Amino acid sequence: MEILGFQTDITWHDRTANLARVAALLDQSRPAPGALVVLPEMSMSGFSRDVTAATSGAAESESVLAELAKKHRIALMAGLATKQGNCGANESVTYGPDGSELARYRKLQPFSVAGEAESYPAGDNIITFEWGGFTIAPFICYDLRFPELFRAAVDKGANLFAIIGNWPNRRHQHWTTLLKARAIENQAAVIGVNRSGTDPEFTYAGGSLILGPQAEVLAEAGEAPDIIRAEISPSVVSEWRAGFPALRDRRTDYAQL
Repeated sequence: MEILGFQTDITWHDRTANLARVAALLDQSRPAPGALVVLPEMSMSGFSRDVTAATSGAAESESVLAELAKKHRIALMAGLATKQGNCGANESVTYGPDGSELARYRKLQPFSVAGEAESYPAGDNIITFEWGGFTIAPFICYDLRFPELFRAAVDKGANLFAIIGNWPNRRHQHWTTLLKARAIENQAAVIGVNRSGTDPEFTYAGGSLILGPQAEVLAEAGEAPDIIRAEISPSVVSEWRAGFPALRDRRTDYAQL
């Protein structure tokens, strides 16, 4: 399967500009039919705690993204801020090549340092979906620091993690290190798509990655806006898991030790 990550410099609170950028990148990159294309966290607004501004036109954004997935015959995963009652939801939403919704995941670990949960309360489900022979588990930014989430996803069959972020440059080394750790410890392929540029609070160093199950780097971006892409087969993951069965050797009695 072909996997692409669009590392964009998200225009603050401007969904029209951000949608136009995604459409142009899809035309430029011409992903193969059936490819998985991944956008950063809150890709239509930037990481904003202003729920009204961040969710403005959310339904229209979703409609356009679904049409783009349909036009290019791909699976398109986007980070979106959506309205949920009186608050927002920080979500990863994936659309299929027929324009239908394949998966909707709500961030399980809001970024407490920034008070994210006050605007975007935590979700309550680990989600997986099937695509390109993989069982894919989406996660969002701060989730990456909680390895137990990824183990739970593996127990649901996940062999590819798609992590989207607005991960600031002051902790950039953590981003790359943790992506590789999640690949190694779970013997899973990983795509991590960060943003680049700046917003009113942070500067972002990009560093989007596509990794094989031994954390081998298949594609990597620098700080500037970029497109990363790689081909990976689910057989690479299954063969590594079978040949080096660390997951099979997991004990289940740790709590009793």
